[in-house]
Amino acid sequence: MTKNDLYNIPADLPVPVDDGACRHLPGMHVPMITLVSTANRRVNMAEAARERTVVYCYPRTGKPGAAIPKGWDEIPGARGCTPETCSFRDHYKQLRELKTQVFGLSTQTTEYQQEVVQRLHLPFEILSDADFAFTNALRLPTFEFEGVRLLKRLTLILASGKIEKVFYPVFPPDKHAEEVVAWLAKHQQ
Repeated sequence: MTKNDLYNIPADLPVPVDDGACRHLPGMHVPMITLVSTANRRVNMAEAARERTVVYCYPRTGKPGAAIPKGWDEIPGARGCTPETCSFRDHYKQLRELKTQVFGLSTQTTEYQQEVVQRLHLPFEILSDADFAFTNALRLPTFEFEGVRLLKRLTLILASGKIEKVFYPVFPPDKHAEEVVAWLAKHQQ
C-alpha cells in the first residue's frame, strides 16, 4: 500500500477521541433544509428523516492520482473517506433490507461528488452541504485544513423526524458501515 492509496487506510493513523461535539444531537428535530444530491435531486432533510435514514458525514474524498495533502494523515479521523464510502456501498443491500435509506454528506460541491459516485459505482446519493446550511443548523463538528472548513466524520441515524442515533467519532472508517448495520439490526422499528 502506498501513502497515496485512497482505497486503504494506513495502520498508523491517529485515533480520534470523543470531544463531546455531538452530545447535543440525539433527539434533535431534523431541520427543513434542502440539499442537492448527486442525482441533481433536491432532498429536504426533514422529509427524509420521516423514514429511517443513515447520513454518514465525512470531510472530503480525494482525487485519484492526486497526492494526499501533507499533514492530512496526522488529523485524527480525517483519512478514510473513500474506504468508508466503499463500505457503505458494499453494505447497501443489508441497509435496504433493514428498511433504511442511505446518503453520504460532505461540504464538497455536487459536481465534485458526482465523480465519486461514478468512480465508486455508488447505489446511493451523496448530498452537498457546500454552503454549510445543514452543518450550521445542527452545529455539526468541523475542522479547518489548508484554509478550508470540513466536516468531522460522524454518522446520523434519522427517524420520525429526529436524530435517533449519532456515531461519533467514527474509527476505523472502513469498518463503520458494519457497525451501523449491527446497530440498525438491534434497533429495528
